[in-house]
Amino acid sequence: MEKENILEVRNLYVSYGSVRVIYDLNLNIKRGEIIALLGPNGAGKTTTIKSIINIVKPTKGSIFFKSKQINKLPTHEIIKMGISIIPEGRGIFPKLTVLENLYSGAIFLNIEKSLIDQRMEIALEKFPILKKRIKQIAGTLSGGEQSMLALARAIISKPELLLMDEPSLGLAPNLIDETFELIKEFNEEGISILLIEQNAARALEICNRGYILQKGKIIIEGDREELLSDDRVKKSYFS
Repeated sequence: MEKENILEVRNLYVSYGSVRVIYDLNLNIKRGEIIALLGPNGAGKTTTIKSIINIVKPTKGSIFFKSKQINKLPTHEIIKMGISIIPEGRGIFPKLTVLENLYSGAIFLNIEKSLIDQRMEIALEKFPILKKRIKQIAGTLSGGEQSMLALARAIISKPELLLMDEPSLGLAPNLIDETFELIKEFNEEGISILLIEQNAARALEICNRGYILQKGKIIIEGDREELLSDDRVKKSYFS
């Protein structure tokens, strides 16, 4: 039995002023999938995920999450429904402590503090270094520790769909390996993932399907094996 779509983007157009950056984009994510969204800088990848949570407002098209249209809802309502984002640059609050950043993961959720604390313990078990840094100002953490903080905050929000924008950017090779292992672990725990990643080879290792975006248009789509065998993908990312 085919899994249902948790996210569906239909005929999406996005413009910044008079400049159109997304053209008639269609994509879907089924429950439990990791979907890679790849493409060169300026292709519209970040704009796409910002549109999903309505940080950027589409000029045309529809976005559905769990069969409910969300592109006219405010961002905090979309997050409350079960979508979380780790933006490019990690999106932590540099002047707040590690603890305050972690609690910010639940700011839009209508759940008891006891449940938030329970999720906090789970997050800190995965990232024991953060437990040691719990009172430290987040902006003073290393780049790797800030990435861990962004991932831990996502655990606390416990999304059904996680949007990840360049999670390996700027990380040392050992931390890149650790990050991709955590992405797989999140997915195994039932979280669907839309992954934007500069390291296309690593993204294609773990994704179920993928889309290649160029100048605001999807030019290639398919499952992992189809993308890995596509000459255009090989030339762009593996030559």
